[in-house]
Amino acid sequence: MIITILVMIAAALLIYFSCELFVNGIEWVGKVFNISQSAVGSILAAFGTALPESIVTFIAVVFGANSSQKDIGVGAALGGPLVLSTLAYAVVGISIVIFSGKRKSGSCINVDSEKLARDQVWFMGIFVFKIGLGLIAFAIKSWLGLLFLLAYGIYFYKEMNTDTVEIPEELEPLKFSPKSANPKKSLIIAQTILSLIFIFIGSQMFVHNLGTLSISLGMAPHMVSLLLSPVATELPETLNALIWVRQGKENLALSNISGSMMIQATVPSALGIIFTPWMLDKSLMIAAIITFMAILLIWVTLKRSCLSAKRLSFNAVLYIIFIIGILYIKGGV
Repeated sequence: MIITILVMIAAALLIYFSCELFVNGIEWVGKVFNISQSAVGSILAAFGTALPESIVTFIAVVFGANSSQKDIGVGAALGGPLVLSTLAYAVVGISIVIFSGKRKSGSCINVDSEKLARDQVWFMGIFVFKIGLGLIAFAIKSWLGLLFLLAYGIYFYKEMNTDTVEIPEELEPLKFSPKSANPKKSLIIAQTILSLIFIFIGSQMFVHNLGTLSISLGMAPHMVSLLLSPVATELPETLNALIWVRQGKENLALSNISGSMMIQATVPSALGIIFTPWMLDKSLMIAAIITFMAILLIWVTLKRSCLSAKRLSFNAVLYIIFIIGILYIKGGV
C-alpha cells in the first residue's frame, strides 16, 4: 500500500508540473495567435488545467478492464466539478484575503458578474441534465453523451469569438526559452505538445494505482476517486488562482475556474455516459447535490449582490459537508 501511495504521489506531481508547463505554453499560444484574454482564461488555460481529470476519466471508462476501473472514471467525472465549485472557488476567496491585506473581505471582487453568472446558468442546466440521466436506465442513453460534446462546442465557439476588448496581460517567460521576450512558435508548440504527453503518462499511472488503493482501503473505487483524484488533478486551477489573485487578475482566475467547470460538465460526462451505464449511487448523488448547491449560491450572489472574498471562501464549508456525507456512507450508518 505504501508503494502504491508513493507512485500515486509521483503521478500527481508529474501531472501537476506537466500542467504548469502546458498552461505556460498555451498562454503563449494565445498571444502569438491573437486570442483574447477572456478566451485564454476560459478556454485555453481551462483546457490545460482541466485536461488531467478528463484524461483520468477517458482512460478509466474507455480502457478500464473491469467495472471497478470504469467506476473510477464516473467518480472523476463528478469529482472534478465538485472540487472546482467548492475548493477552487474558495481558494480564490482565501487568496484575496491573504494577498490583499488592506481590503475588506466583504468588498466586491473585480469580475465580469454578468458573464460569470451566465456561465453558472449554463453549467447548472447541463449538470442537472446529466444527473437526471444517472437516475434512469434506457436503451439510447449512451447516444445522449454526444449532446454534451455539442454543448461544449457551442460554449467554445462563443468564447473564442468574443468581441470584448481587453488589456493584454504580461506573460511569464516561456519555460523552454526563459531569456527570450518573443520565443519561436516552434518552441511554444513543442513545449505544449510535450507537456500533453507527460500529462497522459501521469494520468495513466494515477488511474491504475487508484484501483489498487481503493481495494486496500476497503472503499468503492469511485468513492476514492471522488476524494483523491479530483483534489490532485485540479491542483493546476488552484495554483493558477493563487498566482492570478496575487497579480491582481481576479477576473482571469475566476474565468479559468468557470471555463474548467464547463469542460468538466461536458467532456468527462460525455465519456462516462457513452462508455458506462452511467448510474449514480448515494455517494455520487451527494457529490452532485453539493456541487449544484455551490454553483447555485454563487449565481444567487452574483444576481442579488456583488461577489466577495468572504462569500467565495464559504464554498469550502460545502466540501467539508461532502466529506462528512461520504464518511457517513462509509460507516454504513
